[in-house]
Amino acid sequence: MTPLSGRRIAVVLFNLGGPDDQATVKPFLFNLFNDPAIIGLPGLVRTPLARLISSRREASAQANYALMGGGSPLLPETRKQATSLEATLGARLPDDEVRVFIAMRYWRPLTEATAAEVAAFGPDEIVLLPLYPQYSTTTTASSLKLWNAVYAGSGDSRTVCCWPEAHGWVDAQAAAIAAKLDEAGERPVRVLFSAHGIPEKLVSGKGDPYQEQVESTVAAVVARLADQGRAVDHALCYQSRVGPLKWLGPSTPEALEQAARDGKGAVVVPIAFVSEHVETLVELDIEYGELAHRLGVAPYLRAPAVGVAEAFIGTLADAVLNALGRTGVAPYGPGCRGEWKACPCQEERRAG
Repeated sequence: MTPLSGRRIAVVLFNLGGPDDQATVKPFLFNLFNDPAIIGLPGLVRTPLARLISSRREASAQANYALMGGGSPLLPETRKQATSLEATLGARLPDDEVRVFIAMRYWRPLTEATAAEVAAFGPDEIVLLPLYPQYSTTTTASSLKLWNAVYAGSGDSRTVCCWPEAHGWVDAQAAAIAAKLDEAGERPVRVLFSAHGIPEKLVSGKGDPYQEQVESTVAAVVARLADQGRAVDHALCYQSRVGPLKWLGPSTPEALEQAARDGKGAVVVPIAFVSEHVETLVELDIEYGELAHRLGVAPYLRAPAVGVAEAFIGTLADAVLNALGRTGVAPYGPGCRGEWKACPCQEERRAG
């Protein structure tokens, strides 16, 4: 039996990853589109298709990353979060040795390398903690599937599958929005909660709980703002649509068009992202900022990602401590409210 103190505890943070520089944009894109969770075709078809897509998108993607200095800030941002979380957990578990590792899905540090690093650490306990607040087959499921396939080291493992309503996550979002509402002053604004989109068929066909969980996050943040005396005009929208499939809507551009028709400015909130990266710094700040200017949506303000906000890091630490007291897969805080085929907790219960 593992002792209650003196343990070696590994916490593994999962995220998407991003290219380090212009030269690594193409291999990053290839890894992304070669993931069967992204393109659900047999490997003999998917791999050459991924090569084609990554070649065709390389130049435009490089241009976007050039706007951020050439590469993605996601890894440096995640390293700051890992360092803050490790310090917080070290203070809360002074008799244990806690290390926080980063496993990226599509670029370095790739999951295989991190798995070897964790195995070399020789943990007694492992907590798998995706930095995706809401569970989706396209993000969390893909990351965890690969981890489970490649990790061969020691340790009793448990998974935090999602945390769409975790208190500190909600607090940090509400604080960021409140600051932007103060900046808007008396000007009428609509809070636009912008989440990364996914194809509708993943929800209706595969039973992906992502949309429901995003809606739960929005409801929790709006309720927290109301508790603070801020009743906000708000809407949920989805960004980053690619390909011919029908995606969840309305899109963020459509929501901006509606705000323009209603004579409202916008406070845009990245409700499914915890770090700044291309979807926030380029898509929200530049592309949609320019669209808002053309539409006359003013002011156009964007709440920052939560990053290393104290409330957010604290809730990640709480999620780890909560997970150490159990086994298997579970959310931190409320997870799915409905029945979803792709929910790993419900799948575990069905298997049991």
